[in-house]
This record gives sequence, C-alpha cells and structure tokens, in this order.
Amino acid sequence: MNALIRNFLVLTVGLMLGVSLAIGRSGLAERSEAPGPLPLDDLRVFTEVFEKIKNDYVEARTDKDLIESAISGMLTNLDPHSAYLNEEAFTELQVGTTGQFGGLGIEISMEDGFVKVVAPIDDTPAQRAGMQAGDLIIRLNEKSVKGMTLTEAVKIMRGDVGTSIELTVVREGAEKPIKFNITRAIIRVKSVKFRTLDKGYGYIRITQFQSRTGDSLAKAISKLKNENKTLKGIVLDLRNNPGGVLNAAVRVSDAFIDKGLIVYTEGRTEDSDNKFHATPGDLLKGAPIVVLINGGSASASEIVAGALQDHKRAVIMGTRSFGKGSVQTILPMNNGTAVKLTTARYFTPNGRSIQAEGIVPDIETERLSVSNADKPALDRIKEADLSGHLENGNGKKKTADKEKTDKEDKKNLASEDYQLYEALNLLKGINIMHTRMGR
Repeated sequence: MNALIRNFLVLTVGLMLGVSLAIGRSGLAERSEAPGPLPLDDLRVFTEVFEKIKNDYVEARTDKDLIESAISGMLTNLDPHSAYLNEEAFTELQVGTTGQFGGLGIEISMEDGFVKVVAPIDDTPAQRAGMQAGDLIIRLNEKSVKGMTLTEAVKIMRGDVGTSIELTVVREGAEKPIKFNITRAIIRVKSVKFRTLDKGYGYIRITQFQSRTGDSLAKAISKLKNENKTLKGIVLDLRNNPGGVLNAAVRVSDAFIDKGLIVYTEGRTEDSDNKFHATPGDLLKGAPIVVLINGGSASASEIVAGALQDHKRAVIMGTRSFGKGSVQTILPMNNGTAVKLTTARYFTPNGRSIQAEGIVPDIETERLSVSNADKPALDRIKEADLSGHLENGNGKKKTADKEKTDKEDKKNLASEDYQLYEALNLLKGINIMHTRMGR
C-alpha cells in the first residue's frame, strides 16, 4: 500500500471517528447496536478512486475539495434533506434562520436532480413574481441546476439586494418552461397575519413556524376577540407554509387542544424518540376551526394539521400536503462545518406517518379561478322593486346599500381566494348546525 493510500486510510478512519464523536457531543445517543468492524476492503477501493482522481483528472483538485465532495455525496445520497454544510453553507443557514436575509423568498428542496419549490414565502419577490409550490427550477441564469447540490443552488439564488436573477421553471400543466426575472430583496418573514373575514369569523395565516409564532398566535386571537363581540370560529391558513421550528408547531396545536398527544418522533437513537403532549386550555373555547392546506404545506404545518385532524378539533380543507415527515438535526463539527442529518420521522397522534404521504384533507377543494357566470342583460326584478309593494310584515327592512355591500364582499372573496371563501362558508354552516342542535 503506497503512502498516499495509507495516509488516506488513516485520515478516513479519523474522519469517521471524528463524526461519531461530534454526533455524541451534539446530544445524539450512541447507536443501540454495537458498531461493526471498519469495511477496510471498501475503504481501499475508496482511496484508490481518490488517488486516480487526484493524479489523472483533467483539472487539479485539492485534497480538501475531494474529501468535502466525498462527504457531501455520502450525505446527499441518504435523502433529499440530509447535507454536508461547509463553513460558508453553515453560516448561510444561520443567517437564514434569523428571520431577515437577502434573497428571493422561496423554500426549496431537491428532487430528481432539480430544485423543487416547496413554497414561496408571503410578501416576497418570488411570491409576487408568481412562483408556485411544486415548480421545478431547472436553470439559474441559464446555468443548469442538474448536478448542483442544494447548497450550491442556494448560494447562486442569494446575493446582493437589488440584483436580479432569472429562474427557468417547469410547472405541471404548463406547455413549456416558464422564465421568472426576480430582483433580490431583504426577506423579512412575518410569522402570523390575521383579519376579520365576516362578523364573528376570523382569519389567521401562519406563513412560517418561528420561535415566537405561539405568542403571536395568542395575540392575534386576542385581537380578533376584541374586534368581534363573539368569535364564532376561525380559518387557520397553512397553505404554502414550508414549516419551521418543531416547538412552534406544538404550541400552535396546543392552543386549540385541551389534552392528549400532539406529535411524536421515532428514530434509531433514544434522543430521537420524543412525545409532545397538549396542556389544558383552548384559546377558542371549542369554537370551530377550518384549516387550509395545500401541496406547499410541509413539516410543521403538517404536524398542526395532523394533530387537529386526529383530535377532531378542526376540519381540514384544501389539497394533500407536501409530505415532509422527517426530522433534521444540525450537528456542528469541530472545524466550523456541520452535518444536517435526518434523524427521525414525525407521526400524528393516531400513529400516521407524514413522510411521503402528507395530510389528506377532509374536504378536497382545489385552487380555482372563479368568475360570475350569472350575467343577465338586465337586472332581475324582485318584489321589492315593484311600485307600491307591501312592506315586510315583521317590520324589518334591510337597506339596499347594505345588501349590495354584502354581495360585493362575498363576490370579491370568492374571486380572490375561492378556497378561503369555501372555508368561511363551512364555518358558517357548522355554526348554523350547532345553533339548531342547541349547542
């Protein structure tokens, strides 16, 4: 065995032991089964390939580059969410979790060698440009993404504020690729938005699960209660929410559930097995909830939707969610790099795995464009329009202006967001039935 192979074997074994030690220091329990002997024959093949690349490849590559590429390949071949983060990528990840950074505003993953849009973030350049969940990015500034790592793609998409980038995407149903020219901006992610939809009915949108999302949700509900004498129900909008912090998803679920299991995780180590339970108290005191989800609802969003569905606390409406039911743990290394490793799977309270299945809505409602099909040449004549008509015998009279305003509000909501319009109608229907049943 020549010196290069012998030294590289020592290096490889040391690297493997170093990763093992780093995992231990990062809080993961050691594997329950005893580790087997090192696969020396396989390592010899590995070092032979390393030597041939170093000596014969058309362009010179440093040992550091080759080793990092080998580690990266080892992780990216595990699943789409495991990755090796060099110092630059690790720094980028830490910047991205602060809630403010320069970029386009999309959550992405890798699929079949292309960059897949999990969801565009609300009020960002990508969302305003018209990018949608499920879009496959095939080119970045005319450079094919085939063969790129997710980290490399992110590095190209991020840049100085005010600069632009052209994204070419393939979209299901589109006849040809679509090009988007998007100008980078500071991305400020506001986790919770809310408003009153109709008297007594609130709307809460969670764009991303951050550390303070639970507190923001509680404040939103409090303000909606102040705006409405009685809060009869809410629509919780989790569409295009790519997920975020697990504890935030637990707190949001706990806000509406009095007791029981919210979510649990299972992995190969003891530290990967966790159960999260609800605490007493329901901020809505049993008022109905309709949760909106779609193909861009992932991870933490699916935890909330699954918990509320299993506890029969909400009606889930929309389309099947993304299906990211795996847990990633960031394991810092001693040299300033890190490993993002999938360590567990999520399960709903009833034991359903979210992974690659997603949450199936109780009521499937597609994203549709709605227009008014009833456009008569002349307005229909009603009894109230006839000259000398009798007044209502109950002495009640609804003004024409109020009637017109109500119709316009409903028409606008239906045309702007048909799924939300249907969710509001469902909430009203639930309340009507509860009232008639004396609840």
